Amino acid sequence: MRDVLPTLVERWRNGETVGLTTVVATYGSAPRQPGAATARLADGGVIGSVSGGCVEGAVYELAGDVVESGTAQTERYGIADDDAFAVGLTCGGTIDVFCEPVSRETWPDLDEIGAAVDARRPVAVATVTSSDQPDVPVGAHLTIAPERARGSLGEPELDRVVVQDARGLLDLGETSILRYGPQGLRTGDGIAVFVNSMAPSPRLIVFGAVDYAAALAHAGAALGYHVTVCDARPVFATPARFPAAHEVVVDWPHRYLRAEMAAGRIDSRTAICVLTHDPKFDVPALQAAFESPEGVYIGAMGSRRTHDDRMRRLREEGATDAALARLHSPIGLDLGGRTPAETAVSIMAEIIAVRRGGTGVTLTNLTDHIHPGISRIQPDPTRVGG
Repeated sequence: MRDVLPTLVERWRNGETVGLTTVVATYGSAPRQPGAATARLADGGVIGSVSGGCVEGAVYELAGDVVESGTAQTERYGIADDDAFAVGLTCGGTIDVFCEPVSRETWPDLDEIGAAVDARRPVAVATVTSSDQPDVPVGAHLTIAPERARGSLGEPELDRVVVQDARGLLDLGETSILRYGPQGLRTGDGIAVFVNSMAPSPRLIVFGAVDYAAALAHAGAALGYHVTVCDARPVFATPARFPAAHEVVVDWPHRYLRAEMAAGRIDSRTAICVLTHDPKFDVPALQAAFESPEGVYIGAMGSRRTHDDRMRRLREEGATDAALARLHSPIGLDLGGRTPAETAVSIMAEIIAVRRGGTGVTLTNLTDHIHPGISRIQPDPTRVGG
């Protein structure tokens, strides 16, 4: 939903009704994860995707029907059969989508959700996708922030329980379907509530105002990271040189990083990339990075010779073996890249692999499931390919 939210809020403010379709559950090798969304606009345009192309046409028609009827509904799309005209997923998975009409009447606080996302404040949206209770209407919304909640799903006790559970998911950055019985009983399953967690975008902090940093800022922004480029040299650290970065900071890297950690703006989804090649910058920056929470990606650019010299200097400054084990250096995967853009792809590929638990092995040689997050099976040794 985050991808379509800016346009959705804009059309909402103009008084339009938009057909919003959201993936609420996946089974097997699904192309998009829960929370992915597409919107059919009042002028017939479309933004976003729920399947990467497999069922977009069917979903587009579904959204038109939902806007016309004013009634939200859930649809399931499974494996396509041999009929060329069948609607289904060619990847072999199944997705459940929830389609609803979005307007000022159906979602009066949508602008608050947009404002929270713009301000990088965590927010979750709980939506009733099915209900066997007359007081809990399908399509009801509850907007949940860490400090407050707005809206109602129809029953006060259900609201209370959903707020508790949704805040737990929001803390983890997870999106999921929750099921309840009457009055919010967690042992029931007659009410399905989809909780869409929209935590702030993960951060990519790049130290070193060099050409590789410009390419990395482009790559990181394209992958949904909030990109900061930081360098102590004001002549190089300018917004004009880094148009893809969300912010360009003139400061000593170690001082900036410690200030961000003290302010609580560094979490386990953050990636820190040191591209300076200069010990007076990168050694203090890496020392500060080692103080960051577990899970933070820490990478440093340089040749093998630079790496060995850097490791020696870090040890002399007191870095422990445990701290040094967190360092990805030389940074990136071995893609054979040469240009700054190719190097940026290599770096982001490693960040994705570390964050998602990937192997970096080519899919041609992978004998397990391609998509993460599904049950694993024993590989067939005679099978080649993904």
